[in-house]
Amino acid sequence: MQKFYKVLLVVLIIIVAINIYAIDWQSDVLSEDNQKFVFSIAAGVLGIILLFVMNTWSKIGVKK
Repeated sequence: MQKFYKVLLVVLIIIVAINIYAIDWQSDVLSEDNQKFVFSIAAGVLGIILLFVMNTWSKIGVKK
């Protein structure tokens, strides 16, 4: 992985971890109080998936 992808991966993992920590587990996960954290976790996971797709595409285009 390129340095940019590694840094972005660490940032996205930290964002997901902070939001998992912030969820109030005593109430329903999809309650109104937890909605912003759940959406943020979903965006972080989507970002991680897109990061691996971009990394794969960059490897495909490189000629040996």
